[in-house]
Amino acid sequence: MPEITQYDIKHVSRYRYASPARQCVMLLCLKPRDDRDQRLFRFEIETQPQASLNEETDCFGNTRHVFNIHREHEALKITARSRVESVPLTPLPSGLGAGAWKEIDAWKASFTHWDFTHPSELTRSSPALANFVDRNGITRGDDPLKDLLRLSDTLHSSFHYAPGSTSAASPIEDILKSGRGVCQDYVHVMLAIARSWGIPARYVSGYLTGLSSEETRADATHAWVECLLPELGWTGFDPTNRSFADERHVRIAVGRDYQDVSPTRGVRQGGGDTRLEVDVRICARKGAHPHT
Repeated sequence: MPEITQYDIKHVSRYRYASPARQCVMLLCLKPRDDRDQRLFRFEIETQPQASLNEETDCFGNTRHVFNIHREHEALKITARSRVESVPLTPLPSGLGAGAWKEIDAWKASFTHWDFTHPSELTRSSPALANFVDRNGITRGDDPLKDLLRLSDTLHSSFHYAPGSTSAASPIEDILKSGRGVCQDYVHVMLAIARSWGIPARYVSGYLTGLSSEETRADATHAWVECLLPELGWTGFDPTNRSFADERHVRIAVGRDYQDVSPTRGVRQGGGDTRLEVDVRICARKGAHPHT
């Protein structure tokens, strides 16, 4: 039986305001998914100031929490705690064979995967993208799995990971022009290209964990790509780290691009300039027993 890894995750978001805010309404996407080789055994979320949270499910199957605060407050703290168990994925084959592209092309006649085969706000085609593809010899070859692996490798070697070089709203032209970005930028470029080949491809938000029992720390969530492939189903690629998505990748949500899965977003009255600080802490336990 594959060895289970259990993760205890604490995700803290702090909004600090230059002046008191009078009211805010927030939408959160912080609850890990419970499906496939990932099981969620515990999740709790709280806010300071205290607020009542309503849970809902969006069109992509993600869980969201909505709350509002109708009183003056000088800061907002959101704390989410999760316990997730992950089983190692079955090793992938070296390729899919000659009929794989024919099956993918046949999906175009269906609207089932429309959201993941067409451009979204942050994955649109552009002259800059076309130039990047031509310059790097990126083409659809004989095998979609091998082609996606080559694409992931090309993005990893073409871009420099540079926190702060882009923002959550940055279009793909920013990383294509500067060669600098973060995980969401790598993902948006890969999504745009994979979809141009007709492959259903979706944005995944989550956590990249370690496999050590020592606590690991990060200042943000991670992002990678999942592509729908014949025989394999949804298969994860992490172009930022030049790897497949495996048991180290804890999935929170899927969508067309970052805008569908942003961990926190909202509107407020007052507050002036705002600074967001994120602190993520993860502790892993190998061979953990379920439900502990």
